[in-house]
Amino acid sequence: MLTEFIDGLKEFHFLQNALITALVIGLVAGVVGCFIILRGMSLMGDAISHAVLPGVALSYIFGFNYFLGATVFGVLASVIITFIKNNSVIKGDTAIGITFSSFLALGVILIGVANSSTDLFHILFGNILAVQDFDKWLTIGISFIVLLVIFLFFKELLLTSFDPLMAKALGMKVNFYHYLLMILITLVAVTAMQSVGTILIVALLITPAATAYLYAKSLKTMVILSGFLGALASFLGLVLGYHFNIAVGSCIVLTAATIFAVSFLFAPKQNLWKKMK
Repeated sequence: MLTEFIDGLKEFHFLQNALITALVIGLVAGVVGCFIILRGMSLMGDAISHAVLPGVALSYIFGFNYFLGATVFGVLASVIITFIKNNSVIKGDTAIGITFSSFLALGVILIGVANSSTDLFHILFGNILAVQDFDKWLTIGISFIVLLVIFLFFKELLLTSFDPLMAKALGMKVNFYHYLLMILITLVAVTAMQSVGTILIVALLITPAATAYLYAKSLKTMVILSGFLGALASFLGLVLGYHFNIAVGSCIVLTAATIFAVSFLFAPKQNLWKKMK
């Protein structure tokens, strides 16, 4: 299986693009996912991944790059959710449910207007084997920016994640770092759309980070391990999808889930296997 994949890499340029893109997306999704886990924002990641759909649809309709439209709608969704949460008696999960379902419905309608059912399938479930050179370099560039921002503001993101009240007492702009993280999640969601699609993005954001959490004793270790596991799941999923000629995005997600399942049984923090004996 691996030999066949390596031979394919030597022969096919599209497979080279797919591999590089998958590794980069897996890495950056794993890193950003750690902060989502620590802040209890898994639903927010899910909401943003669905909310980008109208932006992508409008990009197809008006002929501009999907990245711009998706980013705008992702940020817009996070602003709307936060505004509703902070200015009403409605809880955050309710605001998230209303917003992401509305944006998703709008996106499906706009895709229908664009008369592009094939594109809708690729948007929802990904098509990493169709990644072009421009998309590959765009993914690398955006991922580098996301990782650079996390490196520069690591301490601030750490403190605002673990203890926002203390961070506020120390004079940190907690809301600023909240929206900064929302923007980073949006950027990752847009780039990951190529590999796993909008339906499965949240799995790539959450699963490697959740697995790393079972092993790590510090945030720095968790971030490094999560990035590695995200890249590993992307690589193995791509190999499996290519070999068996099945959906690569789904293979990536199921591979990440399998790694989590094994870790859930044997990781030191869980020790579930010993408890079951």
